[in-house]
Order: sequence, then structure tokens, then C-alpha cells
Amino acid sequence: MATPDFILDLRTKIGTGPLWLPGVKVVLLHEGSVLLVRRADNGRWTLPAGILEPGEEPAIAAVREVFEETGVRCKVTRLVGVATTDPAVYPNGDRAQYLDVIMAAGYLGGEAHVNDDENLEVGWFGVDGLPDVPPKHARAIEWAREPRAEGHFIAD
Repeated sequence: MATPDFILDLRTKIGTGPLWLPGVKVVLLHEGSVLLVRRADNGRWTLPAGILEPGEEPAIAAVREVFEETGVRCKVTRLVGVATTDPAVYPNGDRAQYLDVIMAAGYLGGEAHVNDDENLEVGWFGVDGLPDVPPKHARAIEWAREPRAEGHFIAD
């Protein structure tokens, strides 16, 4: 999915200035592998992620983002944690930073494939053989693999 309309509307008012936005990041584990996408804007392998629409529940956004990006159907199983992303500067100069709601999800069905124009590739990777993912994505995967009921957060 392209940039949401509400972001485009904000950009007409503030240009490329920094936006603080709510986002979701999804750790979808299945048979010892994690689902990753290779982003079109920077070529990096990352977890499926995206912006919450105004009023959208994070778990619903997580399921929507995974399907929009990969064609895979999933079900959110738990909240993994809440953290911030690093500031991002997009190729068009737009700047943003996200409050990241990190969710673990289980596989329901579908064959992983590029399902949008935001990604170049989609793939399942063994958790012990991941490509070079950004540090906060690697941290999210580690957090999701821990058998911990409560969510993670950064306190210091």
C-alpha cells in the first residue's frame, strides 16, 4: 500500500518535516522460520511493518500489513513489546519516527510473495540464518522468540 491519505494530507501542511507516527512491526514465526520482506526504498530485509490508520487497532493493522506486503494470512498471538524506531529519512526527503507496537503472529495460510509496490522480495528465513536485518528488527525477533508473557519495553 502506498503512503496513507492522512499522511499525504499532513505532508501538504508540513512538507518533509518530521512526523511522529504509530506503527506496527510483525514477527511471524512458522516452523522455525521468520517471514521477512526486502524493502524497495532501501533494499534492506526487515519484518513486515507499517503505519496504523487513524483509529485502527494495532493487532488489526498487523494482520493487514502482513497480508498487504506478503500475501500471507496470519493471526496475532501476543504483544511482544513497544519501542521506538530510529528516525527515518525516505528517498523523497520525508522524515518520520515511529512508536513501534511489536506483535508476534502465527501463520494461517497463503504463499509468501511480493504483494505490493513497497517490497522487492519476500521470504522465510531460518531464525539462525537471517540476512542482515536492522538491529531493532533483530531485537524484535529475539523478543518474540522468548517464552515471555509480558511485553518488552526499554526503561533505561
